[in-house]
Amino acid sequence: MTHRTTFALDEATAQRLKRLATRWRVSQAEVVRRSVDLAEREMTRPDPDVEDRINSARRLRESLKGRMSSTEWLEMIRQGRR
Repeated sequence: MTHRTTFALDEATAQRLKRLATRWRVSQAEVVRRSVDLAEREMTRPDPDVEDRINSARRLRESLKGRMSSTEWLEMIRQGRR
């Protein structure tokens, strides 16, 4: 490794770090590397709640096709946001 960093951790976090290192049979530094990697990957994933809402809107739009104009659809969306 080419970069050293010092952290100040509260006692509970330090104990959790040690437990994970023991359980995973890796160094504490490896626990930090894996945790940072996981946190970053989680941040780049779309929010499942957002995806669910988008898919629901698409299904609603599809179900209304032929029954409502684009203008009526947009007005219905605007009304729902108020």
